[in-house]
Amino acid sequence: MSESNVKDMKLETAYSAVSDLYKGTGIDIHEACQKMREKSPIFEGDFIRQFGVPTNADVSDQSATRNFALFRYQDVMTVLRDAGTYTSGFIAKGFGKAFDGGLTVLAMDGEEHKSVRQLLQPAFMPATVNKWCDRMDDIIRNHYLAPMVPQKKANLMEFGLSFPIRIMYALMGFPEDDPEKFRSYAAWSLAMVGANQLDPSKADDAMKTGMEAGKALYDSIMEIVVARREAGSEGEDLIGRLLRCEHEGRTLNDHEVVTFCRMLLPAAGETTTRTLSVVLTLMFTIPGLLDRVRNDRSLVPKMIDESIRFEPIATFKVREVAKDVEFYGVKIPKGSFIQCMVTSANRDEDVFENPDEFDLDRRQKPSFGFGFGPHMCIGQFVAKLELNNAINAILDLFPNIRLDPEMPVPHIQGAQLREAHEVHVIWD
Repeated sequence: MSESNVKDMKLETAYSAVSDLYKGTGIDIHEACQKMREKSPIFEGDFIRQFGVPTNADVSDQSATRNFALFRYQDVMTVLRDAGTYTSGFIAKGFGKAFDGGLTVLAMDGEEHKSVRQLLQPAFMPATVNKWCDRMDDIIRNHYLAPMVPQKKANLMEFGLSFPIRIMYALMGFPEDDPEKFRSYAAWSLAMVGANQLDPSKADDAMKTGMEAGKALYDSIMEIVVARREAGSEGEDLIGRLLRCEHEGRTLNDHEVVTFCRMLLPAAGETTTRTLSVVLTLMFTIPGLLDRVRNDRSLVPKMIDESIRFEPIATFKVREVAKDVEFYGVKIPKGSFIQCMVTSANRDEDVFENPDEFDLDRRQKPSFGFGFGPHMCIGQFVAKLELNNAINAILDLFPNIRLDPEMPVPHIQGAQLREAHEVHVIWD
């Protein structure tokens, strides 16, 4: 794909390409994981391969690397919380190439990761994020949902694809005079995610496209960051905060601010979109759930948390072993990959009662939908606030909302990234 074609890339096309890449073979991942929890707590080999999706590892190195998979809650927690033994730097060899250096926090380890995380964290804590609530609500209600009211029907995932992008880009401090630019930026960020192809015949082209998209996004963000720095780095948006943040005498230069923002953009959009599709699907298809949350809005955050446990959109996390370790008598040598099956751990029968049931009244325990430990998703509070605002606004503005009986019932699918492609509804 030429540079001009990259710049003409459409958001819907890029999103669908990522969905297709991580959809997999159609094997039921919940059933496969349940069988493993029952018969063996550890799998020797590449458990993920059967699902036909790439991992974050460098595919070209897979033949020389040993793989193992863990399925139980405590084992997944052990790996994810110990970033010294179970590292993430290998991500830079796979799709991380498209990010081409800078603050790729996902691929950082050790003191470097700790230092950068401490520098960035204050901008994402609830005390800061909650200040954005009114702005989020205005965008969701007035820019998106209110104009839809007279239509009395919609595929909510058309709204779901657009609004997280518009919100996050506004909160980051991007100029809002040309909203179509947001869609281009989001398309480029998704092209970077799509750079990690499993099919060797597609890998080179996908990586080339990803890196061209990464450069286009880098250049666009750099213009904004330079202008903001020259104007005094003011404002409570994310770019303003990043330009001013300081921890133990360390500040961020323009390159670091740009690369962090660029890394954040894929998750800022498509992750929230997929999570919303899961929450809405469960809300509309589980008997009685819609009426409960419609009549008692204090239950909306519980519904979001239980949805993330029940159907985490990222089904596994991969870590590289920094030293020899052992699980259940199986020796795992240094340099091996461990596939932490998040979707399995979130339904571990030893931890969650009736784990295969969606239970709004479940006593909340930590689950792994946003990761766990030092690499836990830095933007989780932003995502949850977006989801909470969106669901409340939908229930407020669309009277008696319900599934459209003339359209297919939404279905959650995907081996690595779970989602429902469409959620068709009507209202009075």
